[in-house]
Amino acid sequence: MGPIRGLKRRKKAEKKVDQNVLAAAAASDGDGDGDADADSLVAQPQPLDWWDNFSRRISGPLFGSKTSKNFESVFKISRKTFDYICSLVKEDLAARQSNFSFSNGKPLSPNDMVAIALRRLSSGESLQIIGDLFGLNQSTVSQVTWRFVESMEERGLHHLQWPSKETEMEDIKSKFEKIRGFRNCCGAIDITHIVMNIPAVDPANNVWYDREKNYSMILQGIVDPEMRFRDIIAGWPGSLTDALVLRNSGFFKLTEEGKRLDGKSLQLSEGIELREYIIGDTGFPLLPWLLTPYQGKGLSDIEAEYNKRHSATRMVAQMALARLKDVWRIIHGVMWMPDKNRLPRIVLVCCLLHNIVIDMEDEMLDELPLSYHHDSGYHQQTCESVDKTASVMRDNLSLYLSGKLPP
Repeated sequence: MGPIRGLKRRKKAEKKVDQNVLAAAAASDGDGDGDADADSLVAQPQPLDWWDNFSRRISGPLFGSKTSKNFESVFKISRKTFDYICSLVKEDLAARQSNFSFSNGKPLSPNDMVAIALRRLSSGESLQIIGDLFGLNQSTVSQVTWRFVESMEERGLHHLQWPSKETEMEDIKSKFEKIRGFRNCCGAIDITHIVMNIPAVDPANNVWYDREKNYSMILQGIVDPEMRFRDIIAGWPGSLTDALVLRNSGFFKLTEEGKRLDGKSLQLSEGIELREYIIGDTGFPLLPWLLTPYQGKGLSDIEAEYNKRHSATRMVAQMALARLKDVWRIIHGVMWMPDKNRLPRIVLVCCLLHNIVIDMEDEMLDELPLSYHHDSGYHQQTCESVDKTASVMRDNLSLYLSGKLPP
Protein backbone atom coordinates (compact mmCIF):
# COMPACT_ATOMS: atom_id res chain seq x y z
CA MET A 1 0.00 0.00 0.00
CA GLY A 2 1.26 3.44 -0.87
CA PRO A 3 1.76 6.35 1.49
CA ILE A 4 -1.24 7.25 3.61
CA ARG A 5 -2.45 10.80 3.47
CA GLY A 6 -4.33 11.74 6.60
CA LEU A 7 -6.89 13.88 4.81
CA LYS A 8 -7.77 11.70 1.82
CA ARG A 9 -9.76 8.58 0.92
CA ARG A 10 -12.03 8.82 3.92
CA LYS A 11 -15.57 10.17 4.18
CA LYS A 12 -15.85 13.47 5.94
CA ALA A 13 -17.17 13.64 9.47
CA GLU A 14 -17.56 16.28 12.13
CA LYS A 15 -14.16 17.70 13.06
CA LYS A 16 -14.56 18.59 16.71
CA VAL A 17 -15.85 16.83 19.79
CA ASP A 18 -18.98 18.84 20.56
CA GLN A 19 -19.86 19.96 24.05
CA ASN A 20 -22.43 17.20 24.52
CA VAL A 21 -19.77 14.59 23.92
CA LEU A 22 -17.36 16.34 26.26
CA ALA A 23 -20.01 16.49 28.95
CA ALA A 24 -20.98 12.87 28.47
CA ALA A 25 -17.39 11.72 28.55
CA ALA A 26 -16.65 13.79 31.62
CA ALA A 27 -19.59 12.24 33.42
CA SER A 28 -18.74 8.73 32.32
CA ASP A 29 -17.19 6.43 34.87
CA GLY A 30 -16.08 3.60 32.64
CA ASP A 31 -17.17 1.86 29.48
CA GLY A 32 -18.27 4.19 26.67
CA ASP A 33 -20.98 3.36 24.19
CA GLY A 34 -21.96 5.03 20.96
CA ASP A 35 -22.38 4.69 17.25
CA ALA A 36 -20.23 5.57 14.26
CA ASP A 37 -21.83 8.97 13.67
CA ALA A 38 -19.86 11.71 15.41
CA ASP A 39 -22.96 13.96 15.57
CA SER A 40 -24.90 11.42 17.63
CA LEU A 41 -21.96 10.09 19.60
CA VAL A 42 -22.67 10.04 23.34
CA ALA A 43 -20.40 8.18 25.73
CA GLN A 44 -22.31 6.05 28.22
CA PRO A 45 -21.07 5.00 31.65
CA GLN A 46 -19.33 1.64 31.77
CA PRO A 47 -19.90 -0.83 34.60
CA LEU A 48 -18.32 0.37 37.81
CA ASP A 49 -16.27 -2.78 38.15
CA TRP A 50 -14.70 -2.82 34.65
CA TRP A 51 -11.35 -1.34 35.69
CA ASP A 52 -11.32 -3.30 38.94
CA ASN A 53 -11.88 -6.54 37.05
CA PHE A 54 -9.44 -5.68 34.28
CA SER A 55 -6.71 -4.49 36.63
CA ARG A 56 -6.79 -7.81 38.47
CA ARG A 57 -5.47 -9.40 35.30
CA ILE A 58 -2.41 -7.17 35.25
CA SER A 59 0.69 -9.00 36.34
CA GLY A 60 4.11 -7.76 37.36
CA PRO A 61 4.78 -4.34 38.95
CA LEU A 62 1.42 -2.98 37.73
CA PHE A 63 -0.53 -5.62 39.65
CA GLY A 64 -3.29 -4.22 41.81
CA SER A 65 -3.50 -0.82 40.04
CA LYS A 66 -7.10 0.14 40.73
CA THR A 67 -7.05 3.88 41.26
CA SER A 68 -7.73 6.44 38.55
CA LYS A 69 -4.14 7.61 38.84
CA ASN A 70 -2.82 4.14 38.19
CA PHE A 71 -5.19 3.76 35.27
CA GLU A 72 -3.62 6.84 33.72
CA SER A 73 -0.11 5.55 34.32
CA VAL A 74 -0.97 2.35 32.45
CA PHE A 75 -2.68 3.96 29.45
CA LYS A 76 -1.20 7.52 29.29
CA ILE A 77 -4.70 9.04 29.00
CA SER A 78 -7.52 9.91 31.40
CA ARG A 79 -10.57 7.75 31.99
CA LYS A 80 -12.66 10.41 30.25
CA THR A 81 -10.61 10.14 27.07
CA PHE A 82 -10.56 6.34 27.29
CA ASP A 83 -14.37 6.29 27.49
CA TYR A 84 -14.63 8.54 24.46
CA ILE A 85 -12.30 6.33 22.42
CA CYS A 86 -14.36 3.31 23.44
CA SER A 87 -17.49 5.08 22.22
CA LEU A 88 -15.87 5.55 18.81
CA VAL A 89 -14.87 1.95 18.19
CA LYS A 90 -17.03 -0.22 20.45
CA GLU A 91 -19.64 -0.94 17.81
CA ASP A 92 -17.01 -2.10 15.32
CA LEU A 93 -15.19 -4.23 17.86
CA ALA A 94 -18.40 -5.83 19.09
CA ALA A 95 -19.63 -6.51 15.55
CA ARG A 96 -16.42 -8.27 14.56
CA GLN A 97 -15.75 -9.90 17.89
CA SER A 98 -14.10 -13.31 17.51
CA ASN A 99 -13.08 -15.92 20.02
CA PHE A 100 -10.59 -13.62 21.72
CA SER A 101 -10.17 -14.57 25.34
CA PHE A 102 -7.89 -14.29 28.32
CA SER A 103 -5.78 -17.26 29.38
CA ASN A 104 -8.55 -18.38 31.72
CA GLY A 105 -11.00 -18.58 28.81
CA LYS A 106 -13.00 -15.44 29.64
CA PRO A 107 -13.96 -13.59 26.42
CA LEU A 108 -12.55 -10.13 25.79
CA SER A 109 -15.06 -7.30 25.94
CA PRO A 110 -14.75 -4.34 23.54
CA ASN A 111 -13.36 -2.31 26.45
CA ASP A 112 -10.76 -4.97 27.12
CA MET A 113 -9.75 -4.82 23.46
CA VAL A 114 -9.39 -1.02 23.52
CA ALA A 115 -7.29 -1.22 26.69
CA ILE A 116 -4.98 -3.84 25.17
CA ALA A 117 -4.55 -1.88 21.93
CA LEU A 118 -3.88 1.39 23.73
CA ARG A 119 -1.29 -0.24 25.95
CA ARG A 120 0.44 -1.70 22.92
CA LEU A 121 0.48 1.63 21.06
CA SER A 122 1.46 3.78 24.05
CA SER A 123 4.12 1.55 25.56
CA GLY A 124 5.72 0.14 22.43
CA GLU A 125 6.28 -3.05 24.39
CA SER A 126 6.57 -6.34 22.53
CA LEU A 127 3.63 -8.61 21.88
CA GLN A 128 5.07 -11.04 24.40
CA ILE A 129 5.36 -8.43 27.16
CA ILE A 130 1.81 -7.18 26.56
CA GLY A 131 0.54 -10.76 26.49
CA ASP A 132 2.28 -11.61 29.76
CA LEU A 133 1.01 -8.39 31.33
CA PHE A 134 -2.64 -9.04 30.58
CA GLY A 135 -2.73 -12.82 30.39
CA LEU A 136 -3.02 -13.19 26.59
CA ASN A 137 -1.16 -14.94 23.84
CA GLN A 138 0.85 -12.86 21.38
CA SER A 139 -1.46 -13.56 18.44
CA THR A 140 -4.43 -12.18 20.35
CA VAL A 141 -2.55 -8.97 21.22
CA SER A 142 -1.58 -8.52 17.56
CA GLN A 143 -5.05 -9.15 16.15
CA VAL A 144 -6.83 -7.02 18.75
CA THR A 145 -4.45 -4.10 18.14
CA TRP A 146 -4.97 -4.30 14.39
CA ARG A 147 -8.76 -4.38 14.71
CA PHE A 148 -8.57 -1.28 16.85
CA VAL A 149 -6.37 0.44 14.25
CA GLU A 150 -8.79 -0.44 11.44
CA SER A 151 -11.74 0.97 13.36
CA MET A 152 -9.96 4.16 14.42
CA GLU A 153 -8.98 4.88 10.81
CA GLU A 154 -12.67 5.39 10.06
CA ARG A 155 -14.22 6.45 13.34
CA GLY A 156 -11.55 8.88 14.48
CA LEU A 157 -10.60 10.59 11.24
CA HIS A 158 -12.73 13.65 11.97
CA HIS A 159 -10.10 14.55 14.57
CA LEU A 160 -7.52 15.15 11.83
CA GLN A 161 -8.76 17.56 9.18
CA TRP A 162 -7.71 20.79 7.57
CA PRO A 163 -9.93 23.63 8.88
CA SER A 164 -12.96 24.08 6.64
CA LYS A 165 -14.52 27.05 8.44
CA GLU A 166 -13.10 30.55 8.14
CA THR A 167 -13.66 31.19 11.85
CA GLU A 168 -11.55 28.17 12.76
CA MET A 169 -8.71 29.24 10.49
CA GLU A 170 -8.85 32.79 11.83
CA ASP A 171 -8.44 31.41 15.34
CA ILE A 172 -5.39 29.43 14.22
CA LYS A 173 -3.86 32.51 12.59
CA SER A 174 -4.48 34.60 15.69
CA LYS A 175 -2.74 32.06 17.93
CA PHE A 176 0.24 31.79 15.60
CA GLU A 177 0.58 35.57 15.54
CA LYS A 178 0.62 35.65 19.34
CA ILE A 179 3.69 33.38 19.41
CA ARG A 180 6.14 35.69 17.67
CA GLY A 181 4.17 37.98 15.37
CA PHE A 182 3.81 35.86 12.21
CA ARG A 183 0.57 37.18 10.71
CA ASN A 184 -1.68 35.08 8.45
CA CYS A 185 0.28 31.90 9.29
CA CYS A 186 -1.86 28.77 9.00
CA GLY A 187 0.47 25.99 10.12
CA ALA A 188 3.96 24.68 10.79
CA ILE A 189 5.39 21.71 8.89
CA ASP A 190 8.08 19.23 9.90
CA ILE A 191 9.25 15.71 9.13
CA THR A 192 10.38 12.87 11.39
CA HIS A 193 11.84 9.42 10.74
CA ILE A 194 10.47 6.17 12.10
CA VAL A 195 13.50 3.89 12.33
CA MET A 196 13.12 0.25 11.36
CA ASN A 197 15.24 -2.86 11.78
CA ILE A 198 14.83 -4.73 8.49
CA PRO A 199 17.09 -7.19 6.63
CA ALA A 200 19.99 -5.43 4.89
CA VAL A 201 20.57 -8.48 2.70
CA ASP A 202 17.31 -7.85 0.83
CA PRO A 203 18.03 -5.44 -2.09
CA ALA A 204 14.39 -4.33 -2.03
CA ASN A 205 15.05 -2.67 1.33
CA ASN A 206 17.73 -0.32 -0.04
CA VAL A 207 15.12 2.36 -0.73
CA TRP A 208 14.51 2.63 3.04
CA TYR A 209 18.21 3.27 3.78
CA ASP A 210 18.49 6.95 4.68
CA ARG A 211 21.28 9.54 4.87
CA GLU A 212 22.00 8.72 8.51
CA LYS A 213 22.55 5.03 7.64
CA ASN A 214 19.28 3.88 9.17
CA TYR A 215 16.36 2.09 7.59
CA SER A 216 13.44 4.44 8.14
CA MET A 217 9.98 5.58 7.09
CA ILE A 218 8.98 9.23 6.92
CA LEU A 219 6.11 11.03 8.63
CA GLN A 220 5.36 14.59 7.47
CA GLY A 221 3.00 16.61 9.62
CA ILE A 222 1.45 20.07 9.51
CA VAL A 223 0.28 21.28 12.92
CA ASP A 224 -1.65 24.16 14.43
CA PRO A 225 -0.53 26.31 17.39
CA GLU A 226 -1.94 23.78 19.88
CA MET A 227 0.26 21.02 18.42
CA ARG A 228 -2.74 19.37 16.76
CA PHE A 229 -1.98 17.58 13.48
CA ARG A 230 -3.96 19.11 10.62
CA ASP A 231 -2.45 17.14 7.73
CA ILE A 232 -0.12 14.17 7.61
CA ILE A 233 1.49 11.88 5.09
CA ALA A 234 3.21 8.68 6.19
CA GLY A 235 4.83 5.85 4.32
CA TRP A 236 7.53 7.36 2.13
CA PRO A 237 11.02 5.79 2.41
CA GLY A 238 13.56 7.55 4.59
CA SER A 239 15.95 7.83 1.66
CA LEU A 240 13.84 10.65 0.18
CA THR A 241 14.57 14.30 0.97
CA ASP A 242 12.12 16.42 2.93
CA ALA A 243 11.52 18.53 -0.18
CA LEU A 244 10.71 15.51 -2.32
CA VAL A 245 8.26 14.13 0.24
CA LEU A 246 6.52 17.51 0.33
CA ARG A 247 6.24 17.69 -3.46
CA ASN A 248 4.68 14.23 -3.53
CA SER A 249 2.12 15.00 -0.84
CA GLY A 250 -1.54 15.65 -1.34
CA PHE A 251 -1.17 18.94 0.53
CA PHE A 252 1.32 20.22 -2.06
CA LYS A 253 -1.01 19.32 -4.92
CA LEU A 254 -4.07 20.87 -3.29
CA THR A 255 -2.21 24.08 -2.47
CA GLU A 256 -0.75 24.41 -5.95
CA GLU A 257 -4.29 23.98 -7.30
CA GLY A 258 -5.55 26.78 -5.05
CA LYS A 259 -7.56 24.50 -2.78
CA ARG A 260 -5.45 25.06 0.35
CA LEU A 261 -4.09 28.29 1.84
CA ASP A 262 -6.48 30.15 -0.40
CA GLY A 263 -8.02 32.46 2.19
CA LYS A 264 -7.85 36.20 2.63
CA SER A 265 -4.61 38.09 2.21
CA LEU A 266 -3.53 40.71 4.74
CA GLN A 267 -2.26 44.15 3.90
CA LEU A 268 1.07 44.76 5.62
CA SER A 269 1.62 48.15 4.04
CA GLU A 270 0.37 50.25 1.16
CA GLY A 271 0.34 47.92 -1.84
CA ILE A 272 2.02 45.05 0.06
CA GLU A 273 -0.09 42.01 0.86
CA LEU A 274 0.66 38.80 2.74
CA ARG A 275 -1.14 35.67 1.57
CA GLU A 276 -1.89 32.60 3.71
CA TYR A 277 1.12 30.34 4.24
CA ILE A 278 2.74 27.73 6.45
CA ILE A 279 6.30 27.73 7.80
CA GLY A 280 9.02 25.09 7.67
CA ASP A 281 12.74 24.64 8.18
CA THR A 282 15.54 24.78 5.60
CA GLY A 283 14.84 21.26 4.40
CA PHE A 284 11.82 22.59 2.50
CA PRO A 285 11.76 24.83 -0.59
CA LEU A 286 10.90 28.50 -0.23
CA LEU A 287 7.47 28.80 -1.86
CA PRO A 288 4.81 31.52 -1.96
CA TRP A 289 2.83 29.45 0.54
CA LEU A 290 5.75 27.96 2.52
CA LEU A 291 8.14 30.37 4.21
CA THR A 292 11.53 29.06 5.32
CA PRO A 293 14.44 30.71 7.19
CA TYR A 294 17.20 32.74 5.57
CA GLN A 295 20.29 30.63 4.93
CA GLY A 296 23.98 31.38 4.93
CA LYS A 297 26.34 33.54 6.95
CA GLY A 298 26.45 37.28 7.29
CA LEU A 299 22.71 37.77 7.67
CA SER A 300 21.44 41.29 8.25
CA ASP A 301 19.88 42.21 11.58
CA ILE A 302 16.46 42.13 9.95
CA GLU A 303 17.04 38.67 8.51
CA ALA A 304 18.44 37.37 11.81
CA GLU A 305 15.41 38.72 13.67
CA TYR A 306 13.10 37.01 11.18
CA ASN A 307 14.93 33.70 11.64
CA LYS A 308 14.68 33.96 15.42
CA ARG A 309 10.93 34.53 15.28
CA HIS A 310 10.51 31.87 12.62
CA SER A 311 12.33 29.28 14.76
CA ALA A 312 10.22 30.05 17.83
CA THR A 313 7.00 29.80 15.83
CA ARG A 314 7.72 26.56 14.02
CA MET A 315 8.75 24.92 17.29
CA VAL A 316 5.12 23.81 17.74
CA ALA A 317 5.65 21.30 14.92
CA GLN A 318 8.84 19.97 16.53
CA MET A 319 7.10 19.63 19.89
CA ALA A 320 4.09 17.90 18.33
CA LEU A 321 6.27 15.24 16.70
CA ALA A 322 8.33 14.81 19.88
CA ARG A 323 5.20 14.35 21.98
CA LEU A 324 3.72 11.95 19.43
CA LYS A 325 6.77 9.72 19.74
CA ASP A 326 7.03 10.11 23.51
CA VAL A 327 3.40 9.16 24.20
CA TRP A 328 2.74 6.64 21.43
CA ARG A 329 5.99 4.79 21.77
CA ILE A 330 5.23 2.07 19.27
CA ILE A 331 6.77 4.49 16.72
CA HIS A 332 9.58 5.57 19.06
CA GLY A 333 13.06 4.14 18.85
CA VAL A 334 13.76 1.26 16.46
CA MET A 335 10.88 -0.89 15.21
CA TRP A 336 11.76 -4.56 14.83
CA MET A 337 10.80 -5.95 11.41
CA PRO A 338 7.59 -3.89 10.96
CA ASP A 339 5.01 -4.61 8.29
CA LYS A 340 5.79 -1.70 5.94
CA ASN A 341 2.24 -1.77 4.56
CA ARG A 342 0.60 -1.57 7.98
CA LEU A 343 3.03 0.83 9.63
CA PRO A 344 1.69 4.00 7.90
CA ARG A 345 -1.79 3.12 9.15
CA ILE A 346 -0.51 2.66 12.68
CA VAL A 347 1.21 6.05 12.43
CA LEU A 348 -2.04 7.64 11.28
CA VAL A 349 -3.93 6.20 14.26
CA CYS A 350 -1.23 7.42 16.66
CA CYS A 351 -1.71 10.92 15.19
CA LEU A 352 -5.48 10.60 15.64
CA LEU A 353 -5.02 9.58 19.28
CA HIS A 354 -2.60 12.49 19.76
CA ASN A 355 -5.28 14.88 18.48
CA ILE A 356 -8.06 13.27 20.53
CA VAL A 357 -6.11 13.87 23.74
CA ILE A 358 -5.89 17.57 22.76
CA ASP A 359 -9.52 17.81 21.65
CA MET A 360 -10.73 16.21 24.89
CA GLU A 361 -8.65 18.67 26.91
CA ASP A 362 -7.28 15.66 28.72
CA GLU A 363 -5.83 16.53 32.12
CA MET A 364 -2.89 14.27 31.35
CA LEU A 365 -1.65 16.97 28.96
CA ASP A 366 -0.34 18.92 31.94
CA GLU A 367 1.87 15.99 32.93
CA LEU A 368 3.32 15.30 29.49
CA PRO A 369 6.90 16.46 28.90
CA LEU A 370 7.61 19.18 26.37
CA SER A 371 10.52 18.54 24.04
CA TYR A 372 11.41 19.37 20.47
CA HIS A 373 13.90 16.52 19.94
CA HIS A 374 12.02 14.05 17.75
CA ASP A 375 14.70 12.93 15.28
CA SER A 376 17.80 12.15 17.32
CA GLY A 377 20.86 11.56 15.18
CA TYR A 378 19.41 13.25 12.10
CA HIS A 379 21.08 16.36 10.70
CA GLN A 380 19.21 19.34 9.33
CA GLN A 381 18.60 19.08 5.60
CA THR A 382 19.05 22.02 3.25
CA CYS A 383 16.99 22.79 0.16
CA GLU A 384 18.32 25.44 -2.22
CA SER A 385 15.05 25.87 -4.14
CA VAL A 386 13.86 29.48 -3.90
CA ASP A 387 10.79 30.95 -5.58
CA LYS A 388 11.34 34.62 -6.48
CA THR A 389 7.82 35.65 -5.49
CA ALA A 390 8.25 33.88 -2.16
CA SER A 391 11.60 35.61 -1.62
CA VAL A 392 9.98 39.03 -1.97
CA MET A 393 7.16 37.95 0.34
CA ARG A 394 9.64 36.80 2.99
CA ASP A 395 11.59 40.07 2.72
CA ASN A 396 8.40 42.09 3.19
CA LEU A 397 7.42 40.01 6.22
CA SER A 398 10.93 40.44 7.67
CA LEU A 399 10.68 44.20 7.30
CA TYR A 400 7.23 44.17 8.89
CA LEU A 401 8.40 42.09 11.88
CA SER A 402 11.32 44.48 12.41
CA GLY A 403 9.11 47.55 12.15
CA LYS A 404 10.94 48.73 9.03
CA LEU A 405 8.11 48.42 6.52
CA PRO A 406 6.80 51.83 5.39
CA PRO A 407 3.14 52.51 6.27
